[in-house]
Order: sequence, then C-alpha cells, then structure tokens
Amino acid sequence: MTISGPDDGACSKRPVRPLGVRRVGRRVFVRDNGRVNTEHPDPDPVDRASDTPRAEPVETGSDPDRAAAGDTVADPAADSVVVEQPAVPLPPKRVGLLVSAALAVLALDIVTKVVAVENLEHRPPVELFGGGLYLVLFRNPGAAFSMATGMTWLLSLISIAVVVGILWMAPRLRSIGWGIGLGLVLGGALGNLVDRLFRAPGPLEGHVVDFLSLLAPDGSVWPVFNIADSSLVSGGVLLVLLAFLGKDYDGTTIKNEKKSAKKAAREAPPGAATDAADRTESTGSGRTRQEGSA
Repeated sequence: MTISGPDDGACSKRPVRPLGVRRVGRRVFVRDNGRVNTEHPDPDPVDRASDTPRAEPVETGSDPDRAAAGDTVADPAADSVVVEQPAVPLPPKRVGLLVSAALAVLALDIVTKVVAVENLEHRPPVELFGGGLYLVLFRNPGAAFSMATGMTWLLSLISIAVVVGILWMAPRLRSIGWGIGLGLVLGGALGNLVDRLFRAPGPLEGHVVDFLSLLAPDGSVWPVFNIADSSLVSGGVLLVLLAFLGKDYDGTTIKNEKKSAKKAAREAPPGAATDAADRTESTGSGRTRQEGSA
C-alpha cells in the first residue's frame, strides 16, 4: 500500500503499517488479543513509551485493591503447592521380641522334657489338680497332640520350612502381638524339631516326648501333649485373632487405614480432587493424586 504526499505533489512511496502492527527494527511485532507478545524484545523505547498501558486482569481470589494499584496478584489456588504431610514414624522392629519368645519356649520345652524322661519313664501317671491333669510319659512319632503318626520325616521337613519362613519374615516384623505369636510358633516348632533330629530312632525320625494329659491318664479325653504343642496352638490362635482384628505384622492396622482414608476424603473440599487432576494433566506431571470419594 502507498500514499501520495500533499506537499510535494509527487507520488512518493513509503510503506504504511496496518493497524495492530508496529515496526521494531527489522522485525514486525504483533499484538495478540490486546497484549504484547513478550517472546520478542522491544528495542524501540519511543514506540514502547507511546503504548497505552493495559491493566492486567484480576484473577479469581485476588485482592482488588492491589490489582487497582497496578500490582500483579496471582490466584493462590493456581500456584498452590501440594504440601505432603510428614510421614508417621514406623514402629520399631520386633525381632528381639520374636527371638526372646522363641528361646523362652524352646528352653522351657527342653527342660520339661528332660525332667519328664528322668522322672516319669516306667512309672505310673502322676495325678494333679484332682484328676484335671496327669503327668504320663509318651513317645510320639507323629505331629502335635499325637496326630499323623508314622510321618515323622515329613513333619520334620514341615517344621524346618516353618522355621525358615518365620526367620524370613522377622526383619519386617513391627507388631508386638505378631512378635509374640510368631515367637510362640517358632519356639514350639523348634522344640519338637529338636526331638525329631536328636532322639531315637534317628535324625528326622526321632519320637517327640509328650507328658501332659488332660482329665485322663491315657489321653482318651484329650491327646497327650507337651509345652511345644501348647506353644504352637497358642501362637496360632493369637495370629488368627490379630488377622481377624486387622492387625498386620508390620505394625499397621488395616481398618484404621481405611477409616483414615474415608475421613480425609470427606473433609477434603468438593473441588479439591478435580483441581488437582486438572493441574496434574496441564503440567504433565506424574504425581500420584488422591481422588476423594465419600
């Protein structure tokens, strides 16, 4: 486009800039939606001074007084930083409790079996508590309470597997209840395993010494048992009870975690999960977000 100058009467040609376009050096600086495109510098101070200042829009949640004074006010929700709650310290490990309970049961089982063999072998049963308990010596080739007789070698391998499994779990043990329960099971398994390894007739086939009988001297009411058997049963019942109550071996409570999650979801603002999801998708971050649901 060209225009003719009115003074010289001649057709002088000079470029005319369209509306919305101003010249900066040799580059064209274009306004975008009424705001200066700041991707390119503006070395023309005269032209920049002639530009009409434009007020920045006030964002939601900003201060109107500061916006009127010319200060740029940002929306706190837009630039909010997700503050992570401090991690709850884990309970201490209960390996010592596990080992102590197991050693106590093992020691008591070995001592009582030695005393029973020395004092009850080839002797009549000893009645205690008015016939509620009898001390009588039995040699059991089977499992606890005289079950699975004739499978001593298999029971020995099972006992070894139980001991190895408990020892493998021990470094992650943080619950007092689980420490006591697993300690009772470990001590009982070791007590009967010692008999199967070192008593007659030979390794992995040794007969377990039983000497406690309830209500009858011959075990007709309740199978004859020993301290290790009682420890195994007591530890197993305790572990089942803890699992039923939601107590985990690492010291956490499953039911409490679910209740805490539901409570946090109810107390969260209605749009908190949606805003967090929008910010995550807009920034492309891989941060895990928690979606609130009642």
